[in-house]
Amino acid sequence: MRIATTAAKQDTSLALRPATELLAGFRALEFSPLEVLEAQIQRIETHNGDRETGINAFTETMLDTARERASNAADTYVRLAREGGDAPALLGLTVAAKEKHGIAGRKLEQGLAVHRGRIATEDHPVIERIKEAGGIIHARTTSPEFSCATTTHSPMWGITRNPWNAPASPGGSSGGSGAALAAGFATLATASDIAGSTRIPAGFTGTVGYKAPYGRIPAAGVLAADWYRGDGPMGRTVADTALLASVMSGRHHADHGSWGGNGSNLLAGRDVTGLRIGLSLTLGDYPVTPEIRENTLKVARALEAAGAVIVPVELPWTTARITETTFAHFGHILGPAMAAETAGTESELAAYTARFITDAAAAAQRHSLVDSLAMDHALQGELAAAMEGLDALLCPTSAVASLAADGDYLDGIDTASGHLGHYWEAHLTSPFNVANRCPVVAVPSGMSIDSVPTGVQVVAHPFDEAMAFRVAAAVEFLVPGPGFPPLG
Repeated sequence: MRIATTAAKQDTSLALRPATELLAGFRALEFSPLEVLEAQIQRIETHNGDRETGINAFTETMLDTARERASNAADTYVRLAREGGDAPALLGLTVAAKEKHGIAGRKLEQGLAVHRGRIATEDHPVIERIKEAGGIIHARTTSPEFSCATTTHSPMWGITRNPWNAPASPGGSSGGSGAALAAGFATLATASDIAGSTRIPAGFTGTVGYKAPYGRIPAAGVLAADWYRGDGPMGRTVADTALLASVMSGRHHADHGSWGGNGSNLLAGRDVTGLRIGLSLTLGDYPVTPEIRENTLKVARALEAAGAVIVPVELPWTTARITETTFAHFGHILGPAMAAETAGTESELAAYTARFITDAAAAAQRHSLVDSLAMDHALQGELAAAMEGLDALLCPTSAVASLAADGDYLDGIDTASGHLGHYWEAHLTSPFNVANRCPVVAVPSGMSIDSVPTGVQVVAHPFDEAMAFRVAAAVEFLVPGPGFPPLG
C-alpha cells in the first residue's frame, strides 16, 4: 500500500478527478484511496469554513473512520493487483451523504429542532448499498429543514453557500451535496428529490444530478410511499452519476415499492444520431432569463450538429397551475406529515418551513386528494402528448440565474418578466415529479451573468433510463461544463 505523502496531500488535482478516473488509478496502483481522501480533506479544511461565511457544506465529518477505510481499500487494491479479482464498484471512493440518509448510530435530525439529538437505528438503504460497494462516507451534507426549500440554510446548520459565488445559494434541498462536489470535498454524493431537490443544486453548482423513476432507488420511512419523491445520486460527470445510480438502484427488501436490478450499467454510449429530441425553453410560461435560454439553445444546437433532430415543443402549462397542482398534493401528504412532526415547536421553525406547511394546508382546503390526482393526471397526459414521437425532451433546470444563500422568499420572487407568487415557480423541475416515472438527468449548460452555473434537464419516457443517460452524456461531451470554481 502506498502511504500518502505531504506532496500527495497538496495534490488537489486528485480531489477533483472523476470517480471513473480514480477507480482506474486505484486499480493501476498509480495512487491510493488514502491519497485522494487526504487531498479532499485538505480542501475541506481550507475552504469549507464556518456556518455564517463559509461554504458550510457539512453537518459533520467522519474523517478518522474514513482514513481507516481508505487505508483498507488501498490494501485491497494491492492484493487484487497481486492475486487478481474484481473490486467492489465504489471501492475507495468518497461519498458525501445527505443527512436525511440515516447512518446507524449517528444523528438523524433533518435540520429540525424537534429532532435535535435523534439517532438513526439503522442504515438507510442507499447508505447500506454504498458501504457494501466499498464507498467511503466521510461527511454528511446540509439541507434545509425537512428538505422543504430550494435554498439550503437552517437555524440548526446555518447557511450553505455556493462555491462559485458565496452570496448565492447552491440550491436545495440537496445544496450541501452540490456544494461539496463543486468544491472538491467529495467525489460522489447522495441527494433526494420531491420537487427538484437533486436537479436544482446540480444546475446551480455545475454538477450532475439524477432523478430516477419512482421506486427505482429504495427509500425508507412512511414518506417513501409519496409518489412525487425519490432518492438519487449526484456526481461531477454523467458517468460518475450513472455509476452511483447503478449501486443505489434496484429492489430492496426494506422497500417493497422498489424495483429493478441492482448494479446494471445505466450508461451505454452518447451517440444521438437520428434521435428526435424535443426542445422547450419555457415549459409553458416559465420566465426563463435570456442567458439561460441562450445556454439551452447552445446545447440544442450542439445536439443538432451531432446528428439529432431538434423538435420545438409547446406545453399548455403555467407556473401558477403547476404550483397549484404540486401544493394540492403536498397538502394531503408532506404538509400534514411535517405539521405533525413539528407540532409544539412551531416557534422554532425556519420561516420557509412554516410557510410551506401553511401553503400546503391552504391548498388542501381548495382541493381534495381526488382533485389532486386529477390535476396530476392532466399534467401527465399533456407531457405524454408533447413527447409523442420523441426520444427525449430538453429544457432548462431553473428559470432564474441564482437564489440568495440566505433567502426565505416568503413573498415569492421577482424575475425580469415580473413577480411570481411562489419562488418554487422559478424552477422547471416539479412537473417531472408529477410525472415521476420519467427519468431525468440534470447536466451543466454554461454560466450565468451571476457567475453561477446554469443547467438543462434531459427527460426521457417513463422508465427509459438508458435514453436519459445517453442524451445527457452527449450534452456533457458536446458542451463541456464549467469545471471548478476558483476557490481563494
